[in-house]
Amino acid sequence: MSPTAQPPVPTERLILTADDGYPLVAVRYRSTVKPRGHLVVGGATAVPQGFYRRFAEHAARRGFEVLTLDYRGIGESAPPTLKGFRMDYLDWARLDLAAGIRAMRAEGVPLYVVGHSFGGHALGLLPDHRSVDAAWTFATGAGWHGWMPPLERLRVLFMWRVLGPVWTRLAGYLPWSKLGMGEDLPLDVYRQWGHWCRFPRYFFDDPAMRDITARFDEVRFPIVAANALDDAWAPPASRDAFMAGYRNTAVRAITIDPRQNRLGAIGHMGYFRPKAKPLWDEVLDWFESLPARSRAVA
Repeated sequence: MSPTAQPPVPTERLILTADDGYPLVAVRYRSTVKPRGHLVVGGATAVPQGFYRRFAEHAARRGFEVLTLDYRGIGESAPPTLKGFRMDYLDWARLDLAAGIRAMRAEGVPLYVVGHSFGGHALGLLPDHRSVDAAWTFATGAGWHGWMPPLERLRVLFMWRVLGPVWTRLAGYLPWSKLGMGEDLPLDVYRQWGHWCRFPRYFFDDPAMRDITARFDEVRFPIVAANALDDAWAPPASRDAFMAGYRNTAVRAITIDPRQNRLGAIGHMGYFRPKAKPLWDEVLDWFESLPARSRAVA
């Protein structure tokens, strides 16, 4: 080991069981000191948990116990084939992420969530919001093409209206990996995602979702929502449209200028690449600054 190399972070591969019995593969990153808190990473759509490994290791070295997981249908939690695999997109939050939070809950230890894109949507969909003490999101937005820059808008509309319908009809799922944009997506995820992306405020504008989105009113823990100016999929205006749904808690919006912060291009995925370590430390510093138990009791 070189003088500047850090020792490996102890990890444990886990099989979690969601409330409906579905098995989920997760990895727990162990802190070598007394944990300052427990942290669950809520990943983005089609992004396997390995993408968040460097962030999880960094947080573990800072004294946080961290859990990452693959949602059903993604990564190691996927069935042998997605053809014929049925699920609800919201299962990733109310069943899968909920299982991860349950596994990390411990008496007297604060529990935090770091959400990436969909992971920020998931906060309001959790069955027990009181389990979470605070959350930080990156790249969470409403998904509507109208919030995107013109060129990205055209690409997205082509995917939803032309490419996606053809691919899903032929394959029975969305071969998202062929675009180099992550894992292949179950058919139901593609259909629900595409439907809600038609609305400026995502599923908050869907009349069929009123009973579900009303649960966002129950969220009381503080949230920081950080989005980069060069994030074509979730620019700050898109973030603001979605985060307005968290009506009964403090949401602090942070707009990241990659040029000013000297981070280079961030886009939609760069928040968790190694060059983003200054952002990671900002997240962890904020969690450490919070009261020992910031959980609000309804």
